[in-house]
Amino acid sequence: MTARAASRQRLWRLLLIVPQLVLLAGCSKEAPPPAAARPVLTRLVGESASDSLRTYSGEVRSRYETALAFRIPGKIAARLVDTGAVVKAGQALARLDPADTALSATAAAAQLQLARADLQRYRDLRSKSFVSQAALDSKETAFTAALANAELARNQSTYTVLRANQAGVVGLISAEVGQVVAAGQTVLRLARADTLEVAISIPEARMPEAQALDHAEVRLWADDEAIYRARLRELSPVADPVTRTYAARVAMIDADARVLLGMTAKVRFLSPQRDARLSVPLTAVFQQDGQPALWVVQADQSVALRPVAVDSYGEDTALLNGGVQAGERIVVAGVHKLTAGERVSVVEQAAPVAAPASTSKPQTPAAPTER
Repeated sequence: MTARAASRQRLWRLLLIVPQLVLLAGCSKEAPPPAAARPVLTRLVGESASDSLRTYSGEVRSRYETALAFRIPGKIAARLVDTGAVVKAGQALARLDPADTALSATAAAAQLQLARADLQRYRDLRSKSFVSQAALDSKETAFTAALANAELARNQSTYTVLRANQAGVVGLISAEVGQVVAAGQTVLRLARADTLEVAISIPEARMPEAQALDHAEVRLWADDEAIYRARLRELSPVADPVTRTYAARVAMIDADARVLLGMTAKVRFLSPQRDARLSVPLTAVFQQDGQPALWVVQADQSVALRPVAVDSYGEDTALLNGGVQAGERIVVAGVHKLTAGERVSVVEQAAPVAAPASTSKPQTPAAPTER
């Protein structure tokens, strides 16, 4: 065999071996790993009266807040309480300088003593017919006037001490020691601690429904876990000229020691309607062909798009009339990145305590379009 023939034979053998090596190399590669599930933020749909609730922010106040003042003018000699002090009925709060009232009481007592002596003397003279009945009547009148002046002076002496007319908390002090105050000028403000309520303002757009509301719940911003029963006690019929809102007072029925005057609170009204609807975040609403829908997580951890009927839209939530049921899990973030049947990894989101609802008519919000 010639050298050229041997070389050609080796070339053909090499050409037969190369495909086999390539095939063996391809078979030795591992299968690619399955695609990782997409993590999504989800939450359970729960029945909520959010459609029947209206939430307002307000301040804890007392129903009875009394501005206390001295009944006579004078110079404040002592202030016995500070702001926030808890006082009892009849407790002394402040005192005026008693020098002037003491002098007035002494002068009135002297005038009364003189009038009493004159009256007794004229009675003796009248019994002996030495004076007329008219002269005796004049002394009787003078004695009565002196007695009234003496009693008035004694009363004014007691007015130098400012006392609490009821048990409560000192909420404001507007006068200090050494200050000269006029009669009736507010010295401090006293609030009863057993008649707590929340002062709120209701927009004029919600007034028609507010007049039908009664029962409510109160939550403190300082302690959101505490819930207090309340009721609408007072609703102003006239709007504030500046804010154009209507002042309202919501009385707290079962307030405890955690509720303090001046705290910020959230009032949530309960509508008389009994049909509870479903509330979902606006971020969960997906638009499919102009219709609202939700991504529902199936039992196999895949997502399916479910059309829903929206009753109304609020600032952060949407109220549903149907489409999903309570207890189903929905995707609440990144809804525009999902596709039907895609497997997901569930990340739980805590449901909000309350979702304020709007009274506006249903309207379609700007939502992401379908991929």
